[in-house]
Amino acid sequence: MAVQIQAFEAGPVATYGYLVIDDKAKSGVIIDAPLGSADAIEAAAKEAGVIPGALILTHTHWDHTGDAAELKRRFPTMLIYVHPNDEYRLREPMAHTVWKLPFTIEGLPADRYLNHGDVFALGDICFRVIHTPGHTEGGICLYDATHEILFAGDTLFAGSVGRTDLPGGVWETLLGSITDRLLSLPDSVRVYPGHGPATTIGAERESNPFIG
Repeated sequence: MAVQIQAFEAGPVATYGYLVIDDKAKSGVIIDAPLGSADAIEAAAKEAGVIPGALILTHTHWDHTGDAAELKRRFPTMLIYVHPNDEYRLREPMAHTVWKLPFTIEGLPADRYLNHGDVFALGDICFRVIHTPGHTEGGICLYDATHEILFAGDTLFAGSVGRTDLPGGVWETLLGSITDRLLSLPDSVRVYPGHGPATTIGAERESNPFIG
């Protein structure tokens, strides 16, 4: 398989960021930027001989954007992508935290927007953007049909779903996003979530207690 996936768990709430690499084209995409992940992601990119061309944020809660500004400094040509409905938290993360954080998350603007149905392509990496509001207003999932993989952010987990008790969260909206837009995917699609182990659409369709 030309595309390889490396996972990086970091930060105080064990958040996953991912580095997706196209070995043939020597291109790379970062998905989410957990606090404290920049060193490991940079080292992995250097070892693979790639300069990431994009950082795509599945949503903008601070635990997914904590190292976005630092990664932008390390890879100045990298473009940051986000759904427009979530950019406000990326720009001003400390103004939109529910709890007082014992550290500062640096804000920055997005370079590009991604909307539902958009296609992002870089080398052999190709994602269809699926807007899945409910956990946040602008939450997105990234679907690669060729390799049957889905980066789900905090929309869908192994045996669970994203919380909806934070500002911007709506339970009925989240359930509709999952039911209408994710469960329509093939059972064989492997799901890489923002927290916890990977799963498949089929496993969640069969046994996830929140969406059965």
